[in-house]
Amino acid sequence: MGIGDFALGGGARPRGGRLPRRERRAQLLESALEVFVAQGYHAAAMDDIAERAGVSKPVLYQHFPGKLDLYLALLDESCAAVIAQCREALASTGDNKLRVAAAIKAFYDYVAAETGAFRLVFESDLTSEPAVRAQVERVTSETAELVADVIRDDTGLPDEAARLLAVSLVGMAQVSARFWLSETSGITIQQAVDLVSGLAWRGIRGYPKHDEQDEGTPA
Repeated sequence: MGIGDFALGGGARPRGGRLPRRERRAQLLESALEVFVAQGYHAAAMDDIAERAGVSKPVLYQHFPGKLDLYLALLDESCAAVIAQCREALASTGDNKLRVAAAIKAFYDYVAAETGAFRLVFESDLTSEPAVRAQVERVTSETAELVADVIRDDTGLPDEAARLLAVSLVGMAQVSARFWLSETSGITIQQAVDLVSGLAWRGIRGYPKHDEQDEGTPA
């Protein structure tokens, strides 16, 4: 299912009075998200976004000089959101089995959100643009670094090894979540998280923690 398969719901917002700048910006980003998710970057027009937000084009341009600026602002917020969800998941427990499940669920929750924001991050049709590609790559690199910190601290593995394992886990979560959303409607989100986190845990628990290694070391 592509970005264009998602139709806008609810129609354009009615034109209203003046809003504080921060509230207006948030409203414009919300409307832009709906349009970009439904149409993709190339098919979307600033006219569509202004109409969706219930504002004139001059008002839209007061906040965002062009379509790319608007897209990048939205992408920055979307990327920050998934990174924050992963960080919160890893910090939510000290039990590594639960931590693996929480981190994977963070990606599933993000993909399953009704906004469809994940399509900008994981299925953007503008990755040929360096600034967009950098933001998209930021999600993998920053979430992997969060996971790598846990692996490195627990196992004592070298930085490169911990990062490779972390990228593998993040990739598993991203790809499986998107596949689940598009291909496996008969599996609930919790069932999917349980299946994938079980697979991930069976692999990652094979690397013993520091204290487990120390127990087998002669005094």
